[in-house]
Amino acid sequence: MKAPTLSYWHVWTGDDGTSRQTRCALTNFAMQSMGGNAAPQWNAEVCESKANVMVCVLPVGWVGDWHENPKPQWIIPLSGTWYVETMDGTRVEMGPGEVSFGADQHTKPDGQGHYGHKSGTVGKEPATLILVQLDDPRFLAARPGVFG
Repeated sequence: MKAPTLSYWHVWTGDDGTSRQTRCALTNFAMQSMGGNAAPQWNAEVCESKANVMVCVLPVGWVGDWHENPKPQWIIPLSGTWYVETMDGTRVEMGPGEVSFGADQHTKPDGQGHYGHKSGTVGKEPATLILVQLDDPRFLAARPGVFG
C-alpha cells in the first residue's frame, strides 16, 4: 500500500522580505496505530510543539488588511471560502478541507506599505476556520518544505 500525500499552501517570507505562497506536500506518512486497540492508519507527525487551537468565524465580506501571521499557524477551513493574497501578488482561495501554513513573519513593507498578507472571505457565507498556532521559534518564518 502506497503512503498518501497531503498538499498544502505555505505562506512564507523570502530573503528580500516579500511574502510568497508555495504549494507543498506532506509526504512523511507512516502506517501505525494511534494506540490501544486502534488499527494502524496513515499518520504524518508534522511537529511537536506547544500549540493554541482556535476556531474563527469570518463574517461575509470580512477583510483582514495587510498583516503578518501572529504566530506560525496551520489554518484549515471547515466551511465557507477564504482567500490569502501575498505580497508577490499570488492570491489563493481555499474551501473546506484545504490546508495553509502561515509563516510570513519578518516581512518588509513594500512601496505601498503592504506587508505580510491580506485575507478575507469569498462568497455569500461566513468562513469558519480552525487554527493551530505553534509556540515554537523554529517555525518563525519557516521555509517551504520544512515539514517534509
